[in-house]
Amino acid sequence: MAVNARTEFDVAAPPSVVMEVLMDVEALPDWSSAHKAAKIVSAHEDGTPDQVSMTVSAVGVNDDQTVSYVWTDNTCTWDLVESKMLASQHGVYTVTPNGDGSHVDFELEIDLKVKLPGMLIKRGQKTAVETAKKGLTAECERRAKL
Repeated sequence: MAVNARTEFDVAAPPSVVMEVLMDVEALPDWSSAHKAAKIVSAHEDGTPDQVSMTVSAVGVNDDQTVSYVWTDNTCTWDLVESKMLASQHGVYTVTPNGDGSHVDFELEIDLKVKLPGMLIKRGQKTAVETAKKGLTAECERRAKL
């Protein structure tokens, strides 16, 4: 059964900084508590991350995953390549200008290979949304002040 999470939020940093943070996938563990490690396996011709291996821990479930990224000027999209715990994963950050800052739309859909209690699934959805909103916002705003 697929599980969806979605949120929208504003960041006091320009879209270029938000995209810079998203492209710095190896720094994911710095602002996403679910990500314990992330390493670029391959890059696109323009140098942006293509395949990334990561160790993820959320709601008591630990997993080693490989995801494939696609980038545009204002989007970061990823899809699951390999995982022990997930059958599929599709995520998108869409970043648009909003005054001096940015508006971010985050969507995540996952399909688990294993059955988990509904309570854990809801906690996982909440964690994903909070990490996208609070973790990304804090890291973008920190970098914008540098």
